[in-house]
Amino acid sequence: MSNNRSYDGSSDDIGRNSFSVYPDFDLEFLKQEVGLRFPFYDIRADENSAVFFCRIDEETLEENFDSLRRSISDRGYIPMLRYQGGEHVIYVTRRPDRKEKPVWVNVLLLIATIMTTALTGSLLYMEYFDIWSVPNVLEVFSLENMFNGFILFAFPLLSILFVHEMGHYFVSKKHGINTSLPFFIPIPPILPGFNIGTFGALISSRDPMPDKKALFDVGVAGPLAGFLVAFPVTLIGIMNSTPIPAGGEPTAGEIVLGGSILFTFLSSFILNVPMGTPINLSLIAFAGWIGLLITSINLLPAGQLDGGHIFRAVLGEKQRYAGWIAVFIMIFTGWWFFALIIVFMLGMNHPPPLNDVTGIDIKRKFTFLIAVIILILCYIPFPVSSYPV
Repeated sequence: MSNNRSYDGSSDDIGRNSFSVYPDFDLEFLKQEVGLRFPFYDIRADENSAVFFCRIDEETLEENFDSLRRSISDRGYIPMLRYQGGEHVIYVTRRPDRKEKPVWVNVLLLIATIMTTALTGSLLYMEYFDIWSVPNVLEVFSLENMFNGFILFAFPLLSILFVHEMGHYFVSKKHGINTSLPFFIPIPPILPGFNIGTFGALISSRDPMPDKKALFDVGVAGPLAGFLVAFPVTLIGIMNSTPIPAGGEPTAGEIVLGGSILFTFLSSFILNVPMGTPINLSLIAFAGWIGLLITSINLLPAGQLDGGHIFRAVLGEKQRYAGWIAVFIMIFTGWWFFALIIVFMLGMNHPPPLNDVTGIDIKRKFTFLIAVIILILCYIPFPVSSYPV
């Protein structure tokens, strides 16, 4: 490898002559854009990619790479900055084509989720957990039950989910990442014993994460935004809940919800009862309980979960060790099935951002500690069980 040549965007001399300019891969354009920001002393290229061996200025690295990303992204290319073998290397590949779904899909899914969560809320208002337990199904659709189900359950729950996803959305836009609007996932209350009317929501990032800062910001924005809504919803819900009288026991087969550290403390403090006292939760409290639960699950440091983003930005490749620790904890609590989904479907390793060299600042590291504390406080080891018959 020749180390005695550099390219500043004004010359065609690039160090190696063992390549040609391919008609579908505009290498001359890439040489100019990369060279203007990162003088390079060597290059390798083929029909679909180019590798630039660069000299970088640490002070302008982040700014220059973001400028390069935005510049060549418009022409269908993606740059990736790595530090390998003592050298800074920029890989440039074609941007994969991804067909965007029309907005009406998001709207229809949102409407469907409003209906399924309101229907679930109606069932819960009638003190049933699934549609199969209701003697007269038509009562579920009565105006009074549907209205109360929506106001007391569907609205607070969907508010938490919506704010969570919009946190991701707006921060993605701030970092210049093309992303979709939220896709809500409806599910009618047909599961035996326990339903919440939705499988949550997600957004689809159409661009890879540009750097660790963006990766962290996008990952943490959703859980923090959702938590800021779930917390007051939980407070209001607990205020409208009632402790089970001393000596009282749940009915045989009745659903019993586990408590997180935060939820248990708030229940004891607000209702002025000893820790661990059974509570008859209001619908709003149940919505808050779900919101806090969703927040903690999203913060788990595995795969493409929000926690995977956050831990990858802070720990780099060591994120996978945190992921495995989380999976082992889940296996030995009430989350073994979700742990298997993470291992075999979501994966343990999080892909690196495009710029995997620039780190994050102290302010983001402090926010990381806050996110970890929220994860610990909101995690529920055994979320749902039924009282023995």
